Amino acid sequence: MHAEQVSGIGAVVILVTVQLHAEHAIDPTGVGRVLGLTEMGEIKRELAEEAAQDALIHGGQSSSLIDGFFGLFVGAAHAKEGWTDTITFTVEPGATAEIKLVMAAGDVAQYAWAATGGRINFDLHAHGEGQSIDYARGRGETVAEGSIEVTFAGEHGWFWHNGDSSAVTVTLQLRGVYAEVIETY
Repeated sequence: MHAEQVSGIGAVVILVTVQLHAEHAIDPTGVGRVLGLTEMGEIKRELAEEAAQDALIHGGQSSSLIDGFFGLFVGAAHAKEGWTDTITFTVEPGATAEIKLVMAAGDVAQYAWAATGGRINFDLHAHGEGQSIDYARGRGETVAEGSIEVTFAGEHGWFWHNGDSSAVTVTLQLRGVYAEVIETY
């Protein structure tokens, strides 16, 4: 087999097992639904449709009124659930931000975050006591929620990178057991 044939076969495999699911919510094998890739594609498709509708309404420009309303709505909905800390920050195009929770082994914290003004890449990870772990990663995301159950003491949290061409505002809400919040913008 020639290198071109191997490359072509590899491209088809990637298309059928990852690309169609994650980018277009097309799941010919059923594997994408099991791995959560199809849901990611559905969300991306919905966001693209919303952006297209917003562009038609607002002449191609994002509506700060709609973005502000969405952020307020998300913040108000989570505030009713008893969040103890809310942190809002803006990440300029190409810039990064990091939020870490100082936690002890056995601590558990819940989180929810929403990005307005664009999409953002994130990495939820931890390091401490000579150990490290990756909890979750995402590209081009606008929301996430979950919990961090700590198996070792250290700094557990998020690294965000704005790959979009406009500033993205992130609102992070927290509750649970943690000693300190460290913010680096």
